[in-house]
Amino acid sequence: MRIATWNINSVRLRMGLVERFIDEAEPDIICLQETKTVNETFPAEAFAAKGYKHQHILGMKSYNGVAIVSRQPLTEMGSQNWQGREDCRHVFATTSNGTEIHCMYVPAGGDIPDPKANPKFAHKLGFLDECAAWWKAKQDKKPKIILGDFNVAPLENDVWSHKQMLDVVSHTPVEVEKLMAWQKAHQWYDAVRHFTPPEEKLYSWWSYRAADWELSNRGRRLDHIWITPDLAPSLKKATILREARGWAPKPSDHVPVYIDLK
Repeated sequence: MRIATWNINSVRLRMGLVERFIDEAEPDIICLQETKTVNETFPAEAFAAKGYKHQHILGMKSYNGVAIVSRQPLTEMGSQNWQGREDCRHVFATTSNGTEIHCMYVPAGGDIPDPKANPKFAHKLGFLDECAAWWKAKQDKKPKIILGDFNVAPLENDVWSHKQMLDVVSHTPVEVEKLMAWQKAHQWYDAVRHFTPPEEKLYSWWSYRAADWELSNRGRRLDHIWITPDLAPSLKKATILREARGWAPKPSDHVPVYIDLK
C-alpha cells in the first residue's frame, strides 16, 4: 500500500498537479489538506475517473478542508472537531485491511510566537495539547496511520537553520515540545525519518516568499506521516517528492510525502 499526504493549497486550482502526481506515483490512498472548497464543489468525479472512487471529504469555503481519497473501500468514516471549532481539520476512515487512517491539518499559528499577543498561536498550542490528550485516551490496539500538515518542524534538521528558526512559528521550543507530547501520547512512530536519520536535512515545504526556492533551499518539514509501532516492520520506503515544488503552473508550497507499506 502506498499512502500519501499533500497540503494542496486549493484542490480545484491544482487538480492538474494532483493528476500528474497520481500518474507518476500511483498512490493507493491520498490524504489532502487545505482543499479550500465545500463538499459540493470538491472534484469528486475527477478523482473517481482516476480510480479513487472511495472518498471521505470535509470542506469549507476558501479555508482549511481535508479529504481522504482511496482506490480501496473505506469504512467507519468520521471526523473530529478541535478547540470547539467546526473548521474541517480532521477526517478518518478504516481501510479494507483494517488500518485506521487519520488525515489532519494543524493550525499554522500566525507569525508572532507569543500566545498572549497572538490568538492564532494560542489556538495552535491549545490544539496540540488537545490532540495529545485525545490520543492518550484512545488506547485501542487497532493499527493506525496519522498524516498531514502538522505545521511543526520538530527536529533541528527539519529546518534550514535551527538557530535562526528558534523564534519562528513552526519551530519554536514550545511547539516542538507539544508536538512531541502528542507523538508520545499514542506511541506514534515517525515513518519518514525511519529512512532518513535525524542528522540529515529533510524538508517538505518551501515558502512562496523566496525569489528562488530551490536556490535558497530554506525549507521546513511540516508534513508528517506517523504510524503505530506494529506497522513499522511493514515499512518499505518513504518519499518526499521535492520536485513537485517546481511543477507548473502555480505549485503548492508543500510537496507530496508518501510511504510504502508491505
